[in-house]
Amino acid sequence: MPAPFECAYISRMHDAIHIDPEQAWQAFSRRDRAYDGRFVVAVRTTGIYCKPSCAARRPLRRNVEILPDNAAARAAGYRACRRCLPDAAARDRAAVIAAAEAIMSADRAIPLAMLAAHAGYAPHHFHRLFVRATGSTPGAFARQVRATRAADALADGGSVTEAIYAAGYTAPSRFYAAAERVALTPSARARGGAGATIRWAIVPTSLGALLIAASDAGPVHTAFDEDATALARRFPAATLEAGDVATHAVTAAQAVPRDTALPRTILRVAFLEAVGREWLDKL
Repeated sequence: MPAPFECAYISRMHDAIHIDPEQAWQAFSRRDRAYDGRFVVAVRTTGIYCKPSCAARRPLRRNVEILPDNAAARAAGYRACRRCLPDAAARDRAAVIAAAEAIMSADRAIPLAMLAAHAGYAPHHFHRLFVRATGSTPGAFARQVRATRAADALADGGSVTEAIYAAGYTAPSRFYAAAERVALTPSARARGGAGATIRWAIVPTSLGALLIAASDAGPVHTAFDEDATALARRFPAATLEAGDVATHAVTAAQAVPRDTALPRTILRVAFLEAVGREWLDKL
């Protein structure tokens, strides 16, 4: 089993997120689940700490202390709220992060039952946790990881066979089934997009600038931190045109609920999966 399930790996799950006290108070006041995991709210008069979304009655602001995480709250002498269970929420997030990073680093598919077992959850429960945190199922998340690896391998001059195994597909049939989600065939990609006309645009998102590219037949490529020059390196034999692309898919992906305290690398994979899903649903 991949090393990301080791405790030392989980402890590096993401950088500390600093938040303005006023912003934190406003999030706590409106019980905003998007801020769960970004800080905890400690109440001096009760000696407990809560998630921002806790359903309990709101204390007076002067009795509230904003702390960065559960460990800081415990170190300050507070105990976990029995209503919102902030420690359980932190454990859930750590399990999702460990599973996502295992998927991203593995050279083969990891069954849901194995992901859940290492996290200490029943498979159906862990599946729900993963979807709630990322907006994608573990299987869809893994398919996005493999599709990106395959596209990168083809862009680097690899053959279709090399791309299949570099991406971690267990059989060519699974690779070709995944390839049906994009407009260019794997062989056309390996030839640099010869004969294709690809329109592209760069769209701002909450996770950075996103390059989206399509032919008349549908989606061709989506990626963060790429531009027209990078697209030309991927498809040197294609005709590239800046123009209208299916930005509705990006807009829809923006609306998918996700745990914003997850590492950016995980959020980006989930975002790309949602873009592809929404795009294909409109075709």
